[in-house]
Amino acid sequence: MRTPRRIAVVAHQRKTLGGGLDELRRCITGKGVDELLWFEVPKSRKAPKQVRKAIKADVDLLVVWGGDGMVQRSLDTLATVKGGSKIPVAIMPAGTGNLFAGNVGIPTDLAKAVDIAFTGDRRRFDLGLLEGEHFAVMAGVGFDGAMIKDADGALKDRFGKLAYVWTGIRHVNGEAPRAKIKVDGVDWFDDEASCVLIGNVGTITGGIEAFDGASPEDGWLDVGVATAQGALQWARALGTMAVGRSDNSPFVRTTRARRIDVKLKSPLEYELDGGARAKTRKFTASVVPGAVTICVPAVASDDSSDQ
Repeated sequence: MRTPRRIAVVAHQRKTLGGGLDELRRCITGKGVDELLWFEVPKSRKAPKQVRKAIKADVDLLVVWGGDGMVQRSLDTLATVKGGSKIPVAIMPAGTGNLFAGNVGIPTDLAKAVDIAFTGDRRRFDLGLLEGEHFAVMAGVGFDGAMIKDADGALKDRFGKLAYVWTGIRHVNGEAPRAKIKVDGVDWFDDEASCVLIGNVGTITGGIEAFDGASPEDGWLDVGVATAQGALQWARALGTMAVGRSDNSPFVRTTRARRIDVKLKSPLEYELDGGARAKTRKFTASVVPGAVTICVPAVASDDSSDQ
């Protein structure tokens, strides 16, 4: 693999990792690149404009600095704009939530993450698509969406991951509207649901394996429905997921599909990769196979020759 010569960095100014953005610049320029385009944004929703500039500049590598929200906005742009999907993306996990980076093996060590950008493997990964917007980790509605909405903003900035714990406790007794779900056109679920999750990867906050065996390279989305209500049932459901298979819980159902259609009796907020979105009564999610190229740790070659 040839060394990238023209690199663009799109960075969230308020996120930190290692020695910060100054160290990131030193690490990249130490690799002997020819041109470095540098874009900083105050919010993740400002990232798409800068990513489009990087695509137009025909960069050899795009470095994204931030959490899952920053990664989601950037990957959505790459998957949407012509020519974007061929640009390799190196993730610097500098956010409160770094679920996508963790699921694909990117460490929270700045020097190692930069090294992966230059010497790691480059693999094509699937994305999910919901309401015209791509997501890399998962989409959620109900308990999950309400929790994310309340945790966003000042509470998340001040308390980080603890904001999700606090808001989660507040929402365990929330409403559980009736949901009708079709998977690949077939009726699959019709009952009260406190949470509907659609995942592109398996592990969620707290290291819980929500979707056992899920992979962003398998051409599928995983879907899970939680029927737990109240603190006791949620504790049982999360406890089972933490120590075993998620579908062993009597309050959880999971399967996989290429298309998921969800209809809700009442409108609820949904979230994409930890970012709150508007309320909705219905939505469709579908998989986009091999939508983006991501830099990941190199897999050692299997050398079976005699030593």
